[in-house]
Formats: sequence, C-alpha cells, structure tokens
Amino acid sequence: MPIKIELNKNEPNGFKPVKIFTRDIDHGAMTQLKNIAQLPIIHSHIAAMPDVHRGIGATVGAVIPTKNAIIPAAVGVDIGCGMMAVCLSLTSAQLPDQLKTLRLAIERAIPVGQRAHKTVSIRESVCKRLQPQVDTLFAKHPALLKMMKHPQTLWAKQMATLGSGNHFIELCIDEQKQVWVMLHSGSRGLGNAIGRHFIALAKKDMHRHLHNLPDRDLAYFSEGSDGYLDYWAALNFAQEYARLNREEMMKLTLRAMAPFLPEFSIQQHAINCHHNYVSLEHHFGADVLVTRKGAINAEKDRLGIIPGSMGAKSFIVRGKGEAESFCSCSHGAGRVMSRTSARQVFRRADLEAQTKGVECRKDTGVIDEIPAAYKDIDQVMANQTDLVDIVHTLKQVMCIKG
Repeated sequence: MPIKIELNKNEPNGFKPVKIFTRDIDHGAMTQLKNIAQLPIIHSHIAAMPDVHRGIGATVGAVIPTKNAIIPAAVGVDIGCGMMAVCLSLTSAQLPDQLKTLRLAIERAIPVGQRAHKTVSIRESVCKRLQPQVDTLFAKHPALLKMMKHPQTLWAKQMATLGSGNHFIELCIDEQKQVWVMLHSGSRGLGNAIGRHFIALAKKDMHRHLHNLPDRDLAYFSEGSDGYLDYWAALNFAQEYARLNREEMMKLTLRAMAPFLPEFSIQQHAINCHHNYVSLEHHFGADVLVTRKGAINAEKDRLGIIPGSMGAKSFIVRGKGEAESFCSCSHGAGRVMSRTSARQVFRRADLEAQTKGVECRKDTGVIDEIPAAYKDIDQVMANQTDLVDIVHTLKQVMCIKG
C-alpha cells in the first residue's frame, strides 16, 4: 500500500507543502526539504520520491518546481546523470558459463572513473556536432577552462566513458530470460565544471540576499538575469552531452561484447532517461521549471528505468502520470548509509556474500557500493505503485562499477 506524508499542509509562514511518498526518510533529508519549501520561487508544492535521502545542496529524490527562477545546486554537479537500457535478442542460456571474460572486455573498451579515451576517433562524428557549442561555452565562461584538466580535449575524450561512484554497466536477465544491457552515467568532467561554476555564480549573484536563505546552497538565478540565461544554455548542453555519452557508451559496450556471444540485435527501442536534470513543464496551472534531483519523468505511458543496488533487482517501468508527484518516480533504491560509513562497517567478505551470483569486482575499492548501503528496492517499488507500473523485472548477473 503506497504511503504519503504531507508537511506544511496549511502552508504556515508561506511555506509550500512537501509531499513525501515514503515513511523511510532520514532527518537530514527532512530538514533539506523543509528548507527548500521556504523559498519564494516554489510553485504548488515539493514532491519527494520513495528513495529520498540527504544530498549536497538539495535532497536526492526531490522534485522541485520553480517559477521564474532556477537553483543550480538543486541540480548539482552530475548534470544529466541518468540511465540507458536495451533488450537484446539473446536469452540467458546463450550467455557464457562464466562472465569474467565478458566483463574484462567491456572494462578494456570503456574507461571508468577519472579515466578517458586516448583518442576521439571512435566518437569523432558526435564530437564534431558538439564542438561549436563547446567553443561558445568556453568563450563565454573562461573560468571553466581553469576548472578542468586539458579542457579543450578532455570533454571529447570522456565521451562514451563511465563515471565514478554509483555509475555502472550491467548485464541483466528479465523474467522471460531475455538479456538486457543497462548503464548509468552523466555529463562527466564538463558537466561537473559547469555545475560548480554556476553554483558559485548563483551565490555571488545573491550575495546581498544569502542571509535570507535557509541554506546558502539554495542560491538561485531569477528569470531574465544574465546568470539565468547562461545557466539555462549550459545546463541544456550538459544534459544533451550526458544523453549522447550514454548512447555512445552503449555502442562501445555492445561492440566489446559481440566477439564473446552469438550474433545478436537490439530487440526493443532503447530507453535513455535523465534522473538529474531540469525541464520546462506545465503543472497545476502554470509553466514551471521542474528540477528532478534523483527522480525520473513518469508521465503517463512513458518508459523509465529504476535500478537497484549491484546485488539486487532493477525495473523497467511505465509511468502513470500522477499529478502530485509532478509525473515523477524514484530513480533507484536510494542510499541509507554514507560511503564513509559503508567503508567503516563492511568488509570484503560482506561484499562477496551480498553480490553472490553477480560477476563484478569484489575488492575493497567498491565496498561503498555494497547492497546493504542502499534501501530495499522492493519496498521502494511498493511505495510507488501509484506512480508507475512494473513492465520488466531485471536481475543483475554482471556489474562494472565506476
């Protein structure tokens, strides 16, 4: 049975309501949501998804509609982070008995973490299309050049690469034994630099008003200002870069897999969705900017991806278009434990036990991604039956972590 908590229902002191689609919410996240609700730019209410947890700047799992303003720190630095999935014309019986060779082949083809490709030749076409926008961005914001190592080439060499942390590439099996490839990444170093640059500019722009904000990280650009227009342009570019990054990475992943598998094709239209982004939408009688920080668009009949942890299940879902969630749903399981805490609590043996049956790294370098550091994905899904229907349930059999 779905659960929804409502804060500030009667809008005391002008605060907007907060509608939370779970009872499993930590104190830090609750405080952040209350802080956002105090901003005069919020339209109607704020929605918090079942995977909600404390973030940096704003709550992860929050859906924030703003009128005539935009909050750079609510989007954060992983602009356009999201998921892509394809279903292949293969069944689980056609996979090799052991998947380590397949994993190592993909790891050779896809740089992870801070790494990049040595050349741009295999992604030359898409990079040429983006080059004019990159040139304009750097010309208008030279500070970005100082924030990135080798900025003129790094953005291109990081096209089709996997980020660090919880970014991943997975091989999964659905309930009909069909094979899926699923990956999670964003706008890499360029998006990170754009995020940091404009968060700092927003604070500078509001320096006379920061004392009126419940949190300095909630500094925003008002519509019509130079900062607003510049950020909107840079944000949309970073989101497009992230989408293309996933597309190009999927191509390289499938190419790396091909020598080890029977001939295959993509069976279903690929799903490629952001879960850390802003879009212009119409809700509750107004055109607003909807910031989804750790949430996906779940408008009626739209397909989306909700991944679990590296030892659990993931889901392909179809949106129901629930108005109170601003047609949104969760973007994953959501953390219950910080990375630092996970490293302190768990050992390699715990990681091996919790990822049994999954071909993946099992060393201490990825222990902060241990399944126990995340919420129970089944409970998260149970809390959002009003928001989405499950189309496919996927079980990971191989995972590459950034």
